[in-house]
Amino acid sequence: MTADNSRREHDTNGTGASDDTTQPPHHDGFKSLEVTVVLADLRGYTAVGTAHDDRTLIEILDRFLGTMSDVVLAHGGTVDKFMGDAIMAVFGAPEHCTDHARRGLACAAAMQLAMDAINAVHSSLLLPELHCGIGVNTGMVMVGWVGSARHREYAVVGDTVNLASRIESLSLRGQVLIGEQTRIAAGAFATTGEPVEAFLKGQPRAVRICELKGIPELGLVVKRRDLRRSHRVRVRMPFTFQVLDGKRVDSAVHQGTVRDIGYQGILAELDGHLPDFTDIKLALDLAPLGHRAADVYGKVLHTKRRGAHSLSGIEFTSINPQSDISIRHFVQMLLQGCTGVDRD
Repeated sequence: MTADNSRREHDTNGTGASDDTTQPPHHDGFKSLEVTVVLADLRGYTAVGTAHDDRTLIEILDRFLGTMSDVVLAHGGTVDKFMGDAIMAVFGAPEHCTDHARRGLACAAAMQLAMDAINAVHSSLLLPELHCGIGVNTGMVMVGWVGSARHREYAVVGDTVNLASRIESLSLRGQVLIGEQTRIAAGAFATTGEPVEAFLKGQPRAVRICELKGIPELGLVVKRRDLRRSHRVRVRMPFTFQVLDGKRVDSAVHQGTVRDIGYQGILAELDGHLPDFTDIKLALDLAPLGHRAADVYGKVLHTKRRGAHSLSGIEFTSINPQSDISIRHFVQMLLQGCTGVDRD
């Protein structure tokens, strides 16, 4: 693996002496800096573990973290830490620079392109294709040394870091999501999708994020590997529905179980069978949010029989603004593990 340039010290002889005399003295305090944080998380790594031995898993992880470290260093960033199958990089600290947002965005785009090279190696070794999701955020942090004489690390702490992690958790495979401050700081340097509001753990109100599409002046284009319009989160929660006959809603209320949910629809387990293209009216109890999404209309796109039950893919066709916001909020909270809903 390529050595990273994260700052660490540890005592190897029990004397408390640092193994790196180039580091600043222990009494150096924290200081406040504006930085850009990039967090990239490997997707599918855990599932690979069920089909491959430990040595292969370590090789996959080493290849990913080593490649991403090289990309960070090539763009003037600092590898802050490895977190299992994720890497966190910082631009603007400890070496201050005014273009940290641009560097961070260029790095994120290059990281996604680097996954193509990783997957080319995987293909030659008959290993599965992997992808990563990336979150980028810009803001003020505190930077400095933490620890003791035996072990110290250069730390970057603050809500900016936490928010970068939350933004990353919402990214689809191959996608780069960026915070509002990053978008503003980058200006015309980056092309992005339209900003949307996201509900993130620890934030008192919705946060504006957008998708990075590319860096025109560098010729970088970020192509999302996941064609879905949103995450689909596995759950097990009851819902009710009524069948439409033309424009008339049938009075009979039926029960079902939501097996996964996204911004635009659900996969539902039903007793009996609904023909494809059946129109229905749904009511979803989003109890953790204190909201019942009752005026939601959907269409059955496909149905598979499972004995006495069936699994039906249902796309929302009409939804009022409040229910739309609540469903998005609900999905985002599920992704961050912030609800008490059974996720199977």
